[in-house]
Amino acid sequence: MFTHSKLWMQARAKELRHNPTPMEQKLWHHLRASQLEGLKFRFQHVIEPAIVDFCCPSIGLVVEIDGDTHDADADRNRDIGLAQLGYTVLRFTNHEVATNLDGVLQTIADRARGLPIRQWNRGVTHPPAPSLGREGER
Repeated sequence: MFTHSKLWMQARAKELRHNPTPMEQKLWHHLRASQLEGLKFRFQHVIEPAIVDFCCPSIGLVVEIDGDTHDADADRNRDIGLAQLGYTVLRFTNHEVATNLDGVLQTIADRARGLPIRQWNRGVTHPPAPSLGREGER
């Protein structure tokens, strides 16, 4: 089902980041630098087998903007695949972003508040950091 290599996908995502659509640019302006609810979003992020418009990995939230060439069936299949990987997907149209940006941002914030922080590397333990006592102490 998935024919593209991860390296190809990363290169394609980089290309997409450098050529955003106007609506992607508009939404990214409000999501970057942890401006929304203090959450860190990534732009044109690779989640194999897909490149998603925006992703907040810490809560598993994906935000997609559907453009003029939107294929509802393909997107539905992709969303099912992302859900199987534990991601929640929100989709907005270009028109929604252009005419109701505040509503789009509120919807994202409301959904983000309902998602738990994902636990990465479960079961992995790290040795405690050394104490920073005075010189010569152990």
